[in-house]
Amino acid sequence: MRIVFMGTPEFAVPCLQALVDGGHEVVAVFTQPDKPRGRGNRLTPPPVKVLAEKLGIPVYQPERIRRESVGVLEALAPDLCVTAAFGQILSQRLLDIPRLGCINVHASLLPRHRGSAPINWAILQGDRVAGVTTMMMARGVDTGDMLLKVETPIREGETAGELTERLSLLGAPLLMDTLAALEAGTLRRVPQDEAQMTYDPMLDKAMGIIDWTRDARDIANQVHGLNPWPGASTALQGGRLKLHRVQVAEGAGQPGELLCADPKQGLVIACGSGAVRVLQLQAPGGKPMDPKDYLRGHPMAVGTVLKEEQNE
Repeated sequence: MRIVFMGTPEFAVPCLQALVDGGHEVVAVFTQPDKPRGRGNRLTPPPVKVLAEKLGIPVYQPERIRRESVGVLEALAPDLCVTAAFGQILSQRLLDIPRLGCINVHASLLPRHRGSAPINWAILQGDRVAGVTTMMMARGVDTGDMLLKVETPIREGETAGELTERLSLLGAPLLMDTLAALEAGTLRRVPQDEAQMTYDPMLDKAMGIIDWTRDARDIANQVHGLNPWPGASTALQGGRLKLHRVQVAEGAGQPGELLCADPKQGLVIACGSGAVRVLQLQAPGGKPMDPKDYLRGHPMAVGTVLKEEQNE
């Protein structure tokens, strides 16, 4: 099949590689424009572009695909479009161009977790299982008929970044099974049950501010669900202390109170219910590290209460 692939981040890379390895003719790749990253704000290409150029596939990077790329896609005359975390919504006019339609690889068990950050929200909301769904694209956000699914348990303490990597490796073979069924004429379309639908908003930095009055399990889900971006943090001496990994622990005290702050025993913080043991943190301007190592150079007094300033 002549396929146009649309994707941007690391999650989409295995799908593109699988299409090429499977013998499909990938005639073009659409991805997001290069963006400045890092401390030097160096213009950096998205991972899908890097792979496409390595494979010798033409790359298009429209700012707004609905306005800029109708003619391009019509000229490419694909049999099928495949999308995976592309980051832009396709208009009905674009969806109608491929002869066989457009198939999306979505990182959730639809109809749960529609939206742009399904993996993060699965962890944030305490789901026990995550997965990938292939679906026929339709107008709206993740509303099309479902095709195939694969699921996996969410591991204790697993971060969104780690789960993304695992799901990307599950999504690629699921896509190939979907295309094989499409070619064989055995692919079954299953409408989504709107009564079971959830739609999750985009992530923003404000979501990372830890409210210590919440339950310890909720705070652990926040820390892991927002790792690596935007990250969870708490106020500390005029700056922000990032928490990358925690585990639910026993203990009680005033929300935000340091119950243990020892270079040998580590760092334990009281929550509204229960407590969390910090497994990895990052001080302002520093690198991620074990809290035991941090406490050796930055003593913290038991009984100190971490809380947000009124003007934050």
